[in-house]
Formats: sequence, structure tokens, C-alpha cells
Amino acid sequence: MSNLPTALPKWIADHVRMYREDPDSAHMWDATVAGGNGLLPTLLLTSTGRRSGEPRPLPLIYKKVGGNYVVIASKGGAPTHPAWYLNLVAEPNCHVQVARDEMDATARTASDPEREDLWSQLVELYPPYADYQKSAGDREIPVVVLEPK
Repeated sequence: MSNLPTALPKWIADHVRMYREDPDSAHMWDATVAGGNGLLPTLLLTSTGRRSGEPRPLPLIYKKVGGNYVVIASKGGAPTHPAWYLNLVAEPNCHVQVARDEMDATARTASDPEREDLWSQLVELYPPYADYQKSAGDREIPVVVLEPK
């Protein structure tokens, strides 16, 4: 099992632990903790730390589109990209767990017109993303496609 960064908020660290111990329960996450409504599907993405080289697990809301998994690098609307996204840019090979299903994948950043379509699908799933984009200022929040190998 990979180590958790010490800077993770408790609710995120708890979600990672739950994914490891009871992936069926962790898959559907109560989004009210982060301003959403009800249960949303989450996956556990493990990227490789670009500086540490260590595995970095993080639960993320996702939508399955075709055979791929789509996630949003929102960082809650912060003006900078999340570390997990920067890790994927440096090393796109990653590991994805969806409930009990695990797979290696390759990450890529969607560009328009694909990005626009996927963004609207994810905003429909989790409406706070629209507010996050407003808060992010000039940063266009990346839409990341995880392509299973």
C-alpha cells in the first residue's frame, strides 16, 4: 500500500483508507462533505509523485465515458493545478481503482471540443465544478481522461 501525504485533509485520507478497506462502500461517496448533493461515484487514482517518485493515491469524482474514466483537476477552484494533475503531466502512467476493479491507465488532458463536452457532463454530475471554474480565475480547470491499458 502506498503512503498517504501528510498534508491531505482528514476527510480525504479517510476516503483513501475506506477505499482500501471496503472499496464497494467507498465507491459511492457522500458529496455533502464538499458541497455536493448526495452520493457520487468516485475512483481511487494513484499517480507517481513527480519529486518523490512515490505512489500518491487520491479519491476523485468520475464519470465513465465509453471505456474511459473522466476526472476534473479542480482543486476546489484554487488558482493553481492540484499536485496529482502535475504528477500525471510529468508521468501519465497511473493506476485506477473503481470499486473492486483495478487497472493501469494512461492519463491525458482533454482539449476542445472534447474538453467542452466532457466538462459539461461532469458539471451536470457535480454542479460545484462550475463555481470552481469561476474561482480559479485565469486557470482553465483541466479535464483528465484516464484510458485503461
